[in-house]
Amino acid sequence: MTFWQLISFGENGWGRLLLMGTGMTLALAVGGFLLGALIGTLGAWSKIAGNRPLRFVAECYTTVTRGIPDLLIIFLLYFGGSSALTLLASLFGHNGFIGFPGYIAGVIAVGIASGAQQTEVFRGAFYAVAKGEIEAAKACGMPTLLRLRRIIIPLLLRHAIPALGNVWQLVLKASALVSVTGVAELLTQSQTGAGSTGKPFDFYMAAAMIYLVISMFSGWLMRRAEAHYSRGVRR
Repeated sequence: MTFWQLISFGENGWGRLLLMGTGMTLALAVGGFLLGALIGTLGAWSKIAGNRPLRFVAECYTTVTRGIPDLLIIFLLYFGGSSALTLLASLFGHNGFIGFPGYIAGVIAVGIASGAQQTEVFRGAFYAVAKGEIEAAKACGMPTLLRLRRIIIPLLLRHAIPALGNVWQLVLKASALVSVTGVAELLTQSQTGAGSTGKPFDFYMAAAMIYLVISMFSGWLMRRAEAHYSRGVRR
């Protein structure tokens, strides 16, 4: 079979399974990125406006998380979560091993890893906002929530989006590590196809092309978002 026959949607093609793997990869990446954004927002707020214990916790989180591999975080969550579920079930009389869902473990692990990066991105973007713009909003009598929605968040995103684009690319690549938990994402489907057909180069090349297409489309979206939040700014 030729390369295009292998990745086609025909009777003997693997296109449908590769498409399913691509969907799972996107679900992992988007879920992990959004969770990381939530964690990053809380972490940045703790470092900027929190009290000393909160700042200490946030600093420990970013230091430890950025200092260990993403794969180790996945292992800790997956096997640690499985052990915790098995122990909890044994208290209710259940005998046997209970595995932690691989998808949930992957999203949480990717979210925790990217959250440390996004914490620093949001913190740096906040300090890049000119204090005079925030003080002008206060002088106009804007309430806190309105000032946050109309002034602080748009200005913060203007500085944060380029770095968030880099974090997204890291999250997209980190989603391939979740294959160790048995989740049928793109890399897992490619490995299955390579083992079944004996053509590993074709399947891994197809996976590389799909990752590249996702990356290029994501970059285009980030550039559009950056242009949107940079309206009125002299280049």
